[in-house]
Amino acid sequence: MSTPFRIFDPGTLRKFENLTLVANQVRAGAMKGERRSTKRGTSIEFADYRDYVKGDDLRRVDWNIYARLERPFIKLLEEEEDLAVHFLIDASSSMDWPRQGERAQHKFIWSLRVLAGLAYLSLSTGDLVQVTALRQSGNQRWGPHRGRGYTMRLLQHLEKFYTRGETILDVSLRDYALRARRPGLCILFSDMMSPDYRDGLTALQSRGFEVALIQPLAPDEVNPEITGDLRLIDVETGVPQEVTIDVPMLELYQQRLTAWREEIGDFCLKRGIHYVTVETSMPWEELILFELRRLGVVR
Repeated sequence: MSTPFRIFDPGTLRKFENLTLVANQVRAGAMKGERRSTKRGTSIEFADYRDYVKGDDLRRVDWNIYARLERPFIKLLEEEEDLAVHFLIDASSSMDWPRQGERAQHKFIWSLRVLAGLAYLSLSTGDLVQVTALRQSGNQRWGPHRGRGYTMRLLQHLEKFYTRGETILDVSLRDYALRARRPGLCILFSDMMSPDYRDGLTALQSRGFEVALIQPLAPDEVNPEITGDLRLIDVETGVPQEVTIDVPMLELYQQRLTAWREEIGDFCLKRGIHYVTVETSMPWEELILFELRRLGVVR
């Protein structure tokens, strides 16, 4: 998919003004931020200053310091620290679906909208944000950046992301885990149509990442409305398969789809990975406002 598209009107982001991403074990960075730590302690005493970044809440500016130095500084309190947030999106050809019909249900575009909403939360709270589109033919990257002032540049960059070829999750995730400078919260968007994923997710956790997995599936993948003798072609490999689709075949498909999603869910539950599988017919903002809040990824 190479055609540019608009993710959404920036005004949509106002729905998320009072939300923040949650990490059960916040990894402290080299720079203080506006995130409340999960460490013990309830101190609200002064701790430090950091430079003002465009988009920071002006109520946090120490105006006395500004009057003396003519430079804006943000006043920080005890138990506040920043978080590195890594957004990974599967950019394989299987995410380029459906290719006709309702674009709002397109897996890749839908995922980018959720990603942009969550990245906005992170930028607004001073987190260090990095976005990577994963594919075997070469990744696309944005960041790392910090501060709400980067929101428009993020949206403009995401509109250039595209799908192509394969993404072998085990390989891509292991490579990302090895190369990452600062582990933190990692949110992965993938339809999981890859040979395997276990070693890759395990590699991220072993490196110190806290992982959340969002699996978008198109409605016609969950409930296909096709019958007859068909020649199906794998969109990533180009391998064809002759099949006859009738009622018993559709029932078998549903059983295997359910078992596959449950298998992924069981693996994630045992590993302490946040997991949500969702149809793209759900409005993308509902995933953030309701489902991810229920899972404790957002509050």
